[in-house]
Amino acid sequence: MKPNISAENYKQLSDEIAPPTKSFKTIPCAFAVGGLICLIGECLNSLYSIWIDDSKMVATAVSITLVFLSALFTGLGWYSKIAKHAGAGTLVPITGFANSVVSPAIEFKTEGMILGLGAKIFIICGPVILYSTVASVIYGFIYYFFLR
Repeated sequence: MKPNISAENYKQLSDEIAPPTKSFKTIPCAFAVGGLICLIGECLNSLYSIWIDDSKMVATAVSITLVFLSALFTGLGWYSKIAKHAGAGTLVPITGFANSVVSPAIEFKTEGMILGLGAKIFIICGPVILYSTVASVIYGFIYYFFLR
């Protein structure tokens, strides 16, 4: 049985229950943490450039390092603590993507390797992979037929 509630009453109830967003605090914090992640990436880029001559290999090494650190921090439970305060600042860089892959894997590991880990690991990032692949094909066709 469905409760009989109007859209107006629902909005009023949700406004009373949900705490207001503190944009003056959350936006700068997200900006600072996202910027810090990017700064770490730039520092890694400078460090790897000392040892590696090829710029594509340097970029690959930086990406691998950031993904590894994000997965490690997610596994240790640190990433969620950072994300609690930083919000979208942790979601935007490549570290957020790595976190979205590792989190379901950790959550569903008790269900086994196949039905838990294997089935749920792409639950969040699967749509990202799907739509980015479709978008890249569309952009490729547009470039090939109209912009070449």
